[in-house]
Amino acid sequence: MIAKLKGIVDSMGEDWVILDVNGVGYLLFCSARTLARLPDAGGAASVMVETHVREDHIHLYGFGDRGEREWFRLLLTVQGVGTKVALSILGILDADQLPQVIAAQDKAALTRASGVGPKVAARILSELKDKAGALALGPAATQKGVKASPASMPAERLSATHEAASALVNLGYGRTEALGAVARAARDLGDGADVAALIKGGLSALSKEGGGR
Repeated sequence: MIAKLKGIVDSMGEDWVILDVNGVGYLLFCSARTLARLPDAGGAASVMVETHVREDHIHLYGFGDRGEREWFRLLLTVQGVGTKVALSILGILDADQLPQVIAAQDKAALTRASGVGPKVAARILSELKDKAGALALGPAATQKGVKASPASMPAERLSATHEAASALVNLGYGRTEALGAVARAARDLGDGADVAALIKGGLSALSKEGGGR
C-alpha cells in the first residue's frame, strides 16, 4: 500500500495531479485545497496518500498533510459520503475548521461543498459529532489547538462556550466563526473564564483576524 509519494509535479487538472516519482507517473485525486498548495509543473512535492483497491481499479488520493487524510477517512465512514464528496468538503474546510463546524452543527458550512445537500450535511454532523472532538489530527491538531475544540471540552465549560458563541452569533457572526473564536479565547483564558470574558476574548480574536463588524 502506498502511503506517501515524493517527486516532481508533471501536470494537474481540476481534481487530480500526476506526480513523477523516479520516472513513474502516479495519478492522484486531490481536494482543491491540496492542489492549490502544490507547485507548478516541474516543482518538487511531497504528498500523503490513501490507496483504495477495488476489483476493477486502484485509485490513489493525495493530501497535503496527515490531518486532511485522517478527515478523508473519517468522512468516508458516513453513509452517503463517497470519495468525491469527501474531497469536495476538504476543498472548502481544512482539518482545523471541520471540528468547529461539527461542534457548531453548522449545516450551512457543509452544504457549500459540491454534492453535499441538507440531508447529507445533517448525517455528517450527527454521525461525527462524537468522533471529531476525540480525533487528534496530526501536527495541525497539536500546534493549533484542535484538541481544545468545543467538541472535547468538559460539560460546564462547553455550556459557557456555547453561550458566548451564541452572543457573537446575535451580533452577526457565523456559527462556526463565532464558536472557533470563543474556543480560542477559552484555551487562552483557562478553565475559570466566565461567559463575559469569553465573549470579550472571542471578539478580540475576531478583530485580530479582520472579522470585526
